Amino acid sequence: MEIQSKISDKRARMTVSCNIDRAWPLGRRILASLAALCLMPAASLSAQTPQGAGAADVLHQLNKSIEALVRRVSPSVVQIVVTGYRSTEQNNRGQADVVIGRERAIGSGVIVDPKGYIVTNAHVLTGAQQIEVIVPSPGTASAPPDADARGKSYQARVIGITREIDLAVLKIDANGLPAIPIRASVLPSQGEMVFAFGSPEGLRNTVTMGVISSVARQPDPDSPLVYVQTDTPINPGNSGGPLVDADGGLLGINTFILSTSGGNQGLGFAIPAGELSFAYPQLLKYGHIHQPEIGAIIQTITPELAAGLRLQKDAGVIVLDVVPGGPADTAGLRIQDIILSVDGTPAGNLPMFTHSLYLHGSGERAQIEVLRGANRLQLNVPLVERPHKADSLVDTADPVKNLVGPLGVLGIELNLDLARDLPDLRIPTGVIVAAKTLGAEDGDVPLETGDVIHALNGTSITTLAGLRDGLAALKPGDAVALLVERFGQLIYVSFLR
Repeated sequence: MEIQSKISDKRARMTVSCNIDRAWPLGRRILASLAALCLMPAASLSAQTPQGAGAADVLHQLNKSIEALVRRVSPSVVQIVVTGYRSTEQNNRGQADVVIGRERAIGSGVIVDPKGYIVTNAHVLTGAQQIEVIVPSPGTASAPPDADARGKSYQARVIGITREIDLAVLKIDANGLPAIPIRASVLPSQGEMVFAFGSPEGLRNTVTMGVISSVARQPDPDSPLVYVQTDTPINPGNSGGPLVDADGGLLGINTFILSTSGGNQGLGFAIPAGELSFAYPQLLKYGHIHQPEIGAIIQTITPELAAGLRLQKDAGVIVLDVVPGGPADTAGLRIQDIILSVDGTPAGNLPMFTHSLYLHGSGERAQIEVLRGANRLQLNVPLVERPHKADSLVDTADPVKNLVGPLGVLGIELNLDLARDLPDLRIPTGVIVAAKTLGAEDGDVPLETGDVIHALNGTSITTLAGLRDGLAALKPGDAVALLVERFGQLIYVSFLR
Protein backbone atom coordinates (compact mmCIF):
# COMPACT_ATOMS: atom_id res chain seq x y z
CA MET A 1 0.00 0.00 0.00
CA GLU A 2 1.39 3.38 -1.02
CA ILE A 3 0.28 6.54 0.75
CA GLN A 4 0.81 10.03 -0.66
CA SER A 5 0.02 13.19 1.31
CA LYS A 6 -0.75 16.55 -0.24
CA ILE A 7 -0.91 19.46 2.21
CA SER A 8 -2.11 23.00 1.38
CA ASP A 9 -2.31 26.16 3.62
CA LYS A 10 -5.26 25.20 5.83
CA ARG A 11 -6.50 22.04 4.17
CA ALA A 12 -5.07 18.56 4.06
CA ARG A 13 -6.04 15.93 1.56
CA MET A 14 -4.94 12.32 1.64
CA THR A 15 -5.14 9.99 -1.32
CA VAL A 16 -4.68 6.29 -0.93
CA SER A 17 -3.58 4.04 -3.79
CA CYS A 18 -3.45 0.27 -3.43
CA ASN A 19 -1.67 -2.22 -5.62
CA ILE A 20 -1.93 -5.95 -5.00
CA ASP A 21 0.44 -7.72 -7.38
CA ARG A 22 -0.14 -11.22 -6.04
CA ALA A 23 -2.74 -12.90 -3.86
CA TRP A 24 -1.10 -14.29 -0.76
CA PRO A 25 -2.60 -17.67 0.28
CA LEU A 26 -4.11 -16.66 3.63
CA GLY A 27 -7.78 -17.17 2.76
CA ARG A 28 -10.24 -15.75 0.24
CA ARG A 29 -12.18 -13.79 2.84
CA ILE A 30 -9.04 -11.88 3.86
CA LEU A 31 -8.14 -11.16 0.23
CA ALA A 32 -11.61 -9.95 -0.62
CA SER A 33 -11.67 -7.67 2.40
CA LEU A 34 -8.17 -6.33 1.61
CA ALA A 35 -9.35 -5.49 -1.90
CA ALA A 36 -12.32 -3.65 -0.43
CA LEU A 37 -9.97 -1.81 1.91
CA CYS A 38 -7.90 -0.62 -1.07
CA LEU A 39 -10.98 0.77 -2.83
CA MET A 40 -12.27 2.51 0.27
CA PRO A 41 -12.15 6.37 0.30
CA ALA A 42 -9.44 7.74 2.53
CA ALA A 43 -11.87 9.69 4.67
CA SER A 44 -13.71 6.55 5.64
CA LEU A 45 -10.56 5.00 7.11
CA SER A 46 -10.78 7.26 10.12
CA ALA A 47 -14.55 7.32 10.38
CA GLN A 48 -16.26 5.14 12.96
CA THR A 49 -18.51 3.32 10.47
CA PRO A 50 -19.35 -0.32 9.93
CA GLN A 51 -17.06 -0.28 6.88
CA GLY A 52 -14.18 1.02 9.00
CA ALA A 53 -14.82 -1.66 11.59
CA GLY A 54 -14.80 -4.26 8.84
CA ALA A 55 -11.42 -3.06 7.60
CA ALA A 56 -10.02 -3.30 11.10
CA ASP A 57 -11.43 -6.81 11.37
CA VAL A 58 -9.53 -7.77 8.21
CA LEU A 59 -6.24 -6.59 9.70
CA HIS A 60 -7.02 -8.46 12.90
CA GLN A 61 -7.76 -11.62 10.92
CA LEU A 62 -4.47 -11.29 9.06
CA ASN A 63 -2.65 -10.70 12.33
CA LYS A 64 -4.30 -13.71 13.99
CA SER A 65 -3.54 -15.92 11.00
CA ILE A 66 0.16 -15.09 11.22
CA GLU A 67 0.18 -15.57 15.00
CA ALA A 68 -1.47 -18.98 14.59
CA LEU A 69 1.14 -19.95 11.97
CA VAL A 70 3.99 -18.95 14.28
CA ARG A 71 2.49 -20.91 17.18
CA ARG A 72 2.15 -23.96 14.95
CA VAL A 73 5.66 -23.88 13.45
CA SER A 74 7.85 -22.58 16.30
CA PRO A 75 7.78 -25.79 18.40
CA SER A 76 9.40 -27.62 15.45
CA VAL A 77 12.34 -25.19 15.11
CA VAL A 78 15.43 -25.99 17.17
CA GLN A 79 18.63 -24.17 18.00
CA ILE A 80 21.87 -26.07 17.32
CA VAL A 81 24.95 -25.25 19.39
CA VAL A 82 28.17 -26.74 18.01
CA THR A 83 31.40 -26.81 19.97
CA GLY A 84 34.75 -27.93 18.64
CA TYR A 85 38.35 -26.97 18.01
CA ARG A 86 39.61 -24.97 15.07
CA SER A 87 43.06 -23.74 14.12
CA THR A 88 43.63 -20.07 13.29
CA GLU A 89 46.68 -18.06 12.35
CA GLN A 90 47.83 -15.13 14.48
CA ASN A 91 50.51 -12.66 13.46
CA ASN A 92 53.11 -12.31 16.22
CA ARG A 93 55.91 -9.84 15.40
CA GLY A 94 55.78 -10.61 11.73
CA GLN A 95 55.55 -14.37 12.22
CA ALA A 96 52.40 -16.40 11.66
CA ASP A 97 51.62 -18.66 14.62
CA VAL A 98 48.99 -21.39 14.42
CA VAL A 99 46.71 -21.28 17.45
CA ILE A 100 44.17 -24.00 18.22
CA GLY A 101 41.22 -22.76 20.17
CA ARG A 102 37.83 -24.00 21.27
CA GLU A 103 35.04 -22.56 19.16
CA ARG A 104 31.30 -22.32 19.66
CA ALA A 105 28.92 -21.81 16.77
CA ILE A 106 25.14 -21.46 16.65
CA GLY A 107 22.78 -22.51 13.91
CA SER A 108 19.22 -23.69 13.44
CA GLY A 109 17.39 -26.86 12.49
CA VAL A 110 13.90 -28.21 11.93
CA ILE A 111 12.23 -31.37 13.22
CA VAL A 112 10.96 -33.45 10.30
CA ASP A 113 10.11 -36.66 12.18
CA PRO A 114 8.45 -36.97 15.61
CA LYS A 115 11.03 -39.63 16.53
CA GLY A 116 13.75 -36.99 16.89
CA TYR A 117 15.14 -36.57 13.37
CA ILE A 118 16.28 -33.05 12.56
CA VAL A 119 17.43 -31.47 9.29
CA THR A 120 20.02 -28.69 9.18
CA ASN A 121 22.86 -27.46 6.95
CA ALA A 122 26.07 -29.46 6.74
CA HIS A 123 28.16 -26.31 7.21
CA VAL A 124 26.51 -25.71 10.60
CA LEU A 125 28.31 -28.84 11.87
CA THR A 126 31.78 -27.92 10.60
CA GLY A 127 34.43 -28.86 13.16
CA ALA A 128 31.84 -30.26 15.58
CA GLN A 129 33.10 -32.19 18.60
CA GLN A 130 29.80 -31.87 20.43
CA ILE A 131 26.33 -31.03 19.09
CA GLU A 132 23.67 -29.68 21.41
CA VAL A 133 20.08 -29.33 20.22
CA ILE A 134 17.70 -27.09 22.15
CA VAL A 135 14.04 -27.98 21.60
CA PRO A 136 11.57 -25.20 22.52
CA SER A 137 9.35 -25.72 25.52
CA PRO A 138 5.61 -26.02 24.82
CA GLY A 139 4.07 -22.59 24.51
CA THR A 140 7.41 -20.85 23.83
CA ALA A 141 6.02 -18.88 20.89
CA SER A 142 3.48 -17.11 23.07
CA ALA A 143 5.54 -16.86 26.24
CA PRO A 144 6.16 -13.38 27.74
CA PRO A 145 9.66 -11.91 27.29
CA ASP A 146 10.75 -12.62 30.85
CA ALA A 147 9.66 -16.26 30.84
CA ASP A 148 12.22 -19.06 31.04
CA ALA A 149 11.86 -20.24 27.47
CA ARG A 150 15.22 -21.94 27.00
CA GLY A 151 13.63 -25.29 26.25
CA LYS A 152 15.06 -28.77 26.70
CA SER A 153 18.62 -29.62 25.71
CA TYR A 154 19.66 -32.85 23.97
CA GLN A 155 22.97 -34.24 22.76
CA ALA A 156 22.66 -35.05 19.06
CA ARG A 157 24.50 -37.44 16.77
CA VAL A 158 24.97 -37.14 13.03
CA ILE A 159 22.97 -39.69 11.05
CA GLY A 160 23.95 -38.50 7.59
CA ILE A 161 25.63 -35.61 5.86
CA THR A 162 26.18 -34.45 2.30
CA ARG A 163 28.39 -31.48 1.66
CA GLU A 164 27.49 -31.54 -2.06
CA ILE A 165 23.99 -30.28 -1.20
CA ASP A 166 24.90 -28.83 2.23
CA LEU A 167 22.40 -30.91 4.18
CA ALA A 168 22.72 -32.99 7.34
CA VAL A 169 20.39 -35.14 9.44
CA LEU A 170 20.71 -35.26 13.25
CA LYS A 171 19.08 -37.60 15.76
CA ILE A 172 18.17 -36.86 19.36
CA ASP A 173 16.76 -39.32 21.89
CA ALA A 174 13.20 -38.01 22.01
CA ASN A 175 9.78 -39.07 20.76
CA GLY A 176 6.47 -37.39 20.07
CA LEU A 177 8.08 -34.18 18.84
CA PRO A 178 6.15 -31.73 16.63
CA ALA A 179 7.35 -32.16 13.03
CA ILE A 180 6.90 -30.05 9.91
CA PRO A 181 5.78 -31.74 6.68
CA ILE A 182 8.11 -31.36 3.68
CA ARG A 183 6.28 -29.58 0.85
CA ALA A 184 7.81 -31.34 -2.16
CA SER A 185 4.74 -32.04 -4.28
CA VAL A 186 3.77 -28.39 -4.77
CA LEU A 187 6.37 -26.13 -6.39
CA PRO A 188 6.91 -22.63 -4.92
CA SER A 189 5.57 -19.59 -6.74
CA GLN A 190 7.27 -16.24 -7.26
CA GLY A 191 5.69 -13.70 -4.94
CA GLU A 192 4.39 -16.36 -2.53
CA MET A 193 4.43 -15.28 1.11
CA VAL A 194 7.02 -17.16 3.20
CA PHE A 195 8.35 -17.11 6.76
CA ALA A 196 11.89 -17.82 7.98
CA PHE A 197 12.42 -19.32 11.44
CA GLY A 198 15.67 -19.75 13.32
CA SER A 199 18.26 -18.23 15.64
CA PRO A 200 19.84 -15.25 13.85
CA GLU A 201 22.86 -14.04 15.81
CA GLY A 202 21.92 -16.58 18.48
CA LEU A 203 18.48 -15.04 19.12
CA ARG A 204 16.33 -18.14 19.47
CA ASN A 205 12.73 -18.42 18.35
CA THR A 206 12.91 -15.63 15.76
CA VAL A 207 10.53 -15.35 12.80
CA THR A 208 10.68 -13.01 9.79
CA MET A 209 8.33 -12.58 6.84
CA GLY A 210 8.75 -11.92 3.12
CA VAL A 211 8.07 -13.32 -0.32
CA ILE A 212 9.77 -15.65 -2.78
CA SER A 213 11.89 -13.51 -5.07
CA SER A 214 12.83 -16.34 -7.44
CA VAL A 215 11.86 -20.01 -7.47
CA ALA A 216 15.13 -21.22 -9.04
CA ARG A 217 18.26 -19.14 -8.58
CA GLN A 218 21.75 -20.38 -9.41
CA PRO A 219 24.28 -18.06 -7.70
CA ASP A 220 27.26 -20.15 -8.84
CA PRO A 221 27.13 -20.86 -12.61
CA ASP A 222 29.55 -23.77 -12.18
CA SER A 223 27.45 -25.51 -9.53
CA PRO A 224 24.39 -27.71 -10.18
CA LEU A 225 22.72 -26.45 -7.01
CA VAL A 226 19.63 -24.28 -7.48
CA TYR A 227 18.09 -22.33 -4.60
CA VAL A 228 14.87 -20.58 -3.67
CA GLN A 229 15.60 -16.86 -3.36
CA THR A 230 13.68 -14.79 -0.82
CA ASP A 231 13.68 -11.26 0.55
CA THR A 232 12.73 -12.61 3.98
CA PRO A 233 15.29 -11.22 6.46
CA ILE A 234 17.91 -13.95 7.08
CA ASN A 235 21.08 -13.45 9.10
CA PRO A 236 23.96 -15.58 10.44
CA GLY A 237 22.43 -18.16 12.77
CA ASN A 238 19.41 -18.74 10.52
CA SER A 239 21.35 -21.41 8.62
CA GLY A 240 19.58 -24.76 8.79
CA GLY A 241 16.25 -23.26 9.86
CA PRO A 242 13.03 -23.74 7.90
CA LEU A 243 11.50 -21.50 5.25
CA VAL A 244 7.78 -22.25 5.42
CA ASP A 245 4.70 -21.29 3.42
CA ALA A 246 1.45 -19.80 4.71
CA ASP A 247 0.19 -23.28 5.62
CA GLY A 248 3.29 -24.09 7.68
CA GLY A 249 4.71 -26.50 5.08
CA LEU A 250 8.50 -26.83 4.79
CA LEU A 251 9.38 -25.08 1.55
CA GLY A 252 13.15 -24.97 2.02
CA ILE A 253 16.14 -24.90 4.38
CA ASN A 254 17.68 -21.44 4.87
CA THR A 255 21.31 -21.72 3.80
CA PHE A 256 23.14 -18.47 2.99
CA ILE A 257 22.82 -14.79 2.10
CA LEU A 258 24.53 -12.45 -0.32
CA SER A 259 25.69 -9.42 1.60
CA THR A 260 28.36 -6.74 1.52
CA SER A 261 27.87 -5.94 5.21
CA GLY A 262 27.52 -9.44 6.66
CA GLY A 263 23.87 -8.79 7.53
CA ASN A 264 20.61 -9.15 5.67
CA GLN A 265 20.22 -7.21 2.42
CA GLY A 266 17.14 -9.00 1.14
CA LEU A 267 19.10 -11.65 -0.76
CA GLY A 268 18.52 -14.91 1.08
CA PHE A 269 18.73 -18.42 -0.35
CA ALA A 270 17.18 -21.70 0.76
CA ILE A 271 17.66 -25.30 -0.38
CA PRO A 272 14.38 -26.26 -2.09
CA ALA A 273 12.10 -28.89 -0.55
CA GLY A 274 12.49 -30.97 -3.72
CA GLU A 275 16.20 -31.49 -3.08
CA LEU A 276 15.51 -32.14 0.60
CA SER A 277 12.96 -34.85 -0.24
CA PHE A 278 15.55 -36.46 -2.52
CA ALA A 279 18.40 -36.35 -0.01
CA TYR A 280 16.64 -37.02 3.31
CA PRO A 281 15.70 -40.72 2.80
CA GLN A 282 19.19 -41.52 1.53
CA LEU A 283 20.89 -39.77 4.44
CA LEU A 284 18.77 -41.86 6.79
CA LYS A 285 19.57 -45.10 4.98
CA TYR A 286 23.18 -44.69 3.92
CA GLY A 287 24.55 -41.65 5.77
CA HIS A 288 25.35 -40.08 2.40
CA ILE A 289 23.60 -39.61 -0.94
CA HIS A 290 23.72 -41.71 -4.06
CA GLN A 291 23.75 -39.39 -7.02
CA PRO A 292 21.42 -40.55 -9.80
CA GLU A 293 22.90 -41.19 -13.22
CA ILE A 294 21.75 -42.26 -16.68
CA GLY A 295 24.94 -43.85 -18.00
CA ALA A 296 26.06 -41.01 -20.25
CA ILE A 297 28.75 -38.33 -20.31
CA ILE A 298 27.45 -34.81 -20.92
CA GLN A 299 29.56 -31.84 -22.03
CA THR A 300 29.00 -28.11 -22.43
CA ILE A 301 28.71 -26.88 -26.03
CA THR A 302 31.25 -24.22 -26.96
CA PRO A 303 31.11 -22.10 -30.13
CA GLU A 304 34.21 -23.88 -31.41
CA LEU A 305 32.67 -27.31 -30.77
CA ALA A 306 29.44 -26.26 -32.48
CA ALA A 307 31.32 -24.99 -35.52
CA GLY A 308 33.55 -28.06 -35.76
CA LEU A 309 30.64 -30.54 -35.54
CA ARG A 310 28.23 -28.30 -37.52
CA LEU A 311 25.69 -28.42 -34.69
CA GLN A 312 22.28 -26.80 -34.86
CA LYS A 313 22.97 -24.93 -31.59
CA ASP A 314 26.12 -23.19 -30.36
CA ALA A 315 25.16 -23.34 -26.67
CA GLY A 316 23.72 -25.87 -24.24
CA VAL A 317 24.83 -29.43 -23.48
CA ILE A 318 25.65 -32.36 -25.74
CA VAL A 319 26.02 -36.11 -25.21
CA LEU A 320 29.71 -36.93 -25.39
CA ASP A 321 29.53 -40.67 -24.66
CA VAL A 322 26.95 -43.34 -23.83
CA VAL A 323 27.73 -46.41 -21.71
CA PRO A 324 26.91 -49.53 -23.78
CA GLY A 325 23.93 -51.31 -22.31
CA GLY A 326 23.31 -48.54 -19.79
CA PRO A 327 20.00 -46.77 -19.13
CA ALA A 328 20.64 -43.99 -21.64
CA ASP A 329 21.73 -46.46 -24.32
CA THR A 330 18.63 -48.60 -23.76
CA ALA A 331 16.37 -45.54 -23.94
CA GLY A 332 17.85 -44.52 -27.30
CA LEU A 333 20.15 -41.64 -26.34
CA ARG A 334 22.95 -41.22 -28.88
CA ILE A 335 26.33 -39.51 -29.05
CA GLN A 336 26.04 -35.86 -30.28
CA ASP A 337 22.41 -35.60 -29.17
CA ILE A 338 21.83 -32.05 -27.88
CA ILE A 339 19.78 -32.12 -24.65
CA LEU A 340 17.09 -29.44 -24.67
CA SER A 341 15.11 -30.15 -21.51
CA VAL A 342 14.50 -32.59 -18.67
CA ASP A 343 10.87 -33.09 -17.59
CA GLY A 344 9.97 -29.89 -19.43
CA THR A 345 12.63 -27.79 -17.65
CA PRO A 346 15.21 -26.26 -20.04
CA ALA A 347 18.71 -27.74 -19.70
CA GLY A 348 20.63 -24.74 -20.97
CA ASN A 349 23.86 -25.64 -19.18
CA LEU A 350 25.52 -28.55 -17.43
CA PRO A 351 24.61 -27.49 -13.85
CA MET A 352 20.93 -27.15 -14.76
CA PHE A 353 20.95 -30.61 -16.37
CA THR A 354 22.63 -32.13 -13.30
CA HIS A 355 20.18 -30.39 -10.97
CA SER A 356 17.24 -31.85 -12.88
CA LEU A 357 18.63 -35.35 -12.36
CA TYR A 358 19.11 -34.65 -8.62
CA LEU A 359 15.34 -34.46 -8.26
CA HIS A 360 14.90 -38.11 -9.28
CA GLY A 361 15.35 -41.25 -7.25
CA SER A 362 16.61 -44.64 -8.36
CA GLY A 363 14.11 -46.44 -10.58
CA GLU A 364 12.37 -43.24 -11.65
CA ARG A 365 12.38 -42.01 -15.24
CA ALA A 366 13.24 -38.65 -16.75
CA GLN A 367 11.58 -37.27 -19.87
CA ILE A 368 14.55 -35.95 -21.85
CA GLU A 369 13.99 -33.91 -24.99
CA VAL A 370 16.91 -33.98 -27.43
CA LEU A 371 17.80 -32.38 -30.74
CA ARG A 372 19.22 -34.94 -33.17
CA GLY A 373 20.18 -33.20 -36.38
CA ALA A 374 17.07 -31.18 -37.23
CA ASN A 375 14.67 -33.49 -35.36
CA ARG A 376 13.32 -33.15 -31.83
CA LEU A 377 12.88 -36.43 -29.94
CA GLN A 378 11.34 -37.31 -26.57
CA LEU A 379 13.17 -40.07 -24.69
CA ASN A 380 12.01 -41.81 -21.51
CA VAL A 381 15.31 -42.48 -19.70
CA PRO A 382 15.48 -44.53 -16.46
CA LEU A 383 17.83 -43.45 -13.67
CA VAL A 384 20.04 -45.63 -11.50
CA GLU A 385 21.96 -44.85 -8.33
CA ARG A 386 25.65 -44.21 -8.65
CA PRO A 387 27.16 -46.64 -6.10
CA HIS A 388 29.00 -45.12 -3.17
CA LYS A 389 32.36 -46.71 -2.32
CA ALA A 390 31.53 -47.05 1.35
CA ASP A 391 28.48 -49.21 0.57
CA SER A 392 30.62 -51.93 -1.01
CA LEU A 393 32.82 -52.35 2.06
CA VAL A 394 30.49 -54.82 3.74
CA ASP A 395 30.71 -57.10 0.70
CA THR A 396 34.46 -57.47 1.25
CA ALA A 397 34.24 -58.06 5.00
CA ASP A 398 34.42 -61.60 6.38
CA PRO A 399 31.98 -62.15 9.31
CA VAL A 400 34.69 -64.05 11.22
CA LYS A 401 38.03 -62.56 10.16
CA ASN A 402 36.81 -58.95 10.32
CA LEU A 403 34.79 -59.19 13.53
CA VAL A 404 35.76 -56.88 16.39
CA GLY A 405 33.64 -58.47 19.11
CA PRO A 406 33.96 -55.90 21.94
CA LEU A 407 32.78 -53.14 19.58
CA GLY A 408 30.13 -55.19 17.80
CA VAL A 409 31.40 -54.23 14.33
CA LEU A 410 33.04 -55.63 11.23
CA GLY A 411 36.27 -53.72 10.61
CA ILE A 412 38.46 -53.38 7.53
CA GLU A 413 42.04 -52.13 7.58
CA LEU A 414 42.59 -49.06 5.45
CA ASN A 415 45.23 -49.18 2.75
CA LEU A 416 46.28 -46.50 0.29
CA ASP A 417 44.06 -47.81 -2.52
CA LEU A 418 40.98 -47.91 -0.30
CA ALA A 419 41.79 -44.52 1.22
CA ARG A 420 41.96 -42.94 -2.24
CA ASP A 421 38.50 -44.27 -3.07
CA LEU A 422 36.88 -42.85 0.07
CA PRO A 423 35.92 -39.17 -0.22
CA ASP A 424 37.09 -36.54 2.28
CA LEU A 425 39.29 -38.97 4.23
CA ARG A 426 41.74 -36.95 6.32
CA ILE A 427 43.98 -39.75 7.66
CA PRO A 428 44.74 -42.63 5.24
CA THR A 429 45.30 -45.26 7.97
CA GLY A 430 43.09 -46.93 10.54
CA VAL A 431 40.20 -49.38 10.74
CA ILE A 432 36.95 -48.52 9.01
CA VAL A 433 33.60 -49.77 10.33
CA ALA A 434 32.11 -51.74 7.42
CA ALA A 435 29.00 -52.85 9.31
CA LYS A 436 27.51 -53.26 12.76
CA THR A 437 26.80 -56.80 13.91
CA LEU A 438 23.37 -58.09 14.87
CA GLY A 439 22.22 -56.57 18.14
CA ALA A 440 24.94 -53.91 18.15
CA GLU A 441 22.35 -51.13 17.96
CA ASP A 442 21.22 -52.09 21.46
CA GLY A 443 24.72 -51.81 22.90
CA ASP A 444 26.61 -48.91 24.44
CA VAL A 445 29.19 -48.42 21.67
CA PRO A 446 28.12 -45.37 19.63
CA LEU A 447 29.94 -46.28 16.41
CA GLU A 448 28.37 -45.89 12.99
CA THR A 449 28.95 -47.54 9.63
CA GLY A 450 31.67 -45.63 7.78
CA ASP A 451 33.48 -44.49 10.93
CA VAL A 452 37.27 -44.77 10.73
CA ILE A 453 39.00 -45.65 14.03
CA HIS A 454 42.40 -43.92 14.22
CA ALA A 455 43.33 -44.29 17.90
CA LEU A 456 42.37 -46.13 21.11
CA ASN A 457 43.01 -44.26 24.37
CA GLY A 458 45.72 -42.21 22.68
CA THR A 459 47.42 -45.17 20.95
CA SER A 460 47.42 -45.09 17.16
CA ILE A 461 45.42 -47.84 15.45
CA THR A 462 46.44 -49.01 11.98
CA THR A 463 45.49 -52.71 11.99
CA LEU A 464 42.67 -54.96 13.14
CA ALA A 465 45.11 -56.89 15.31
CA GLY A 466 46.23 -53.69 17.04
CA LEU A 467 42.61 -52.71 17.71
CA ARG A 468 41.73 -56.14 19.12
CA ASP A 469 44.88 -56.26 21.32
CA GLY A 470 44.19 -52.78 22.68
CA LEU A 471 40.63 -53.71 23.62
CA ALA A 472 41.68 -57.03 25.12
CA ALA A 473 44.13 -55.28 27.45
CA LEU A 474 41.29 -53.33 29.05
CA LYS A 475 39.37 -54.57 32.07
CA PRO A 476 35.56 -54.52 32.37
CA GLY A 477 34.51 -51.04 33.43
CA ASP A 478 37.61 -49.33 32.00
CA ALA A 479 37.02 -46.16 29.98
CA VAL A 480 37.46 -46.34 26.21
CA ALA A 481 38.12 -43.27 24.07
CA LEU A 482 38.24 -43.93 20.34
CA LEU A 483 39.52 -41.21 17.99
CA VAL A 484 37.12 -41.57 15.08
CA GLU A 485 36.88 -39.84 11.72
CA ARG A 486 33.24 -39.33 10.76
CA PHE A 487 32.06 -37.38 7.72
CA GLY A 488 35.47 -35.76 7.37
CA GLN A 489 35.63 -34.66 11.01
CA LEU A 490 37.69 -36.03 13.91
CA ILE A 491 35.68 -36.80 17.05
CA TYR A 492 36.05 -38.90 20.19
CA VAL A 493 33.66 -41.78 20.85
CA SER A 494 33.80 -42.76 24.52
CA PHE A 495 32.17 -45.53 26.56
CA LEU A 496 32.93 -48.06 29.29
CA ARG A 497 34.43 -51.45 28.41
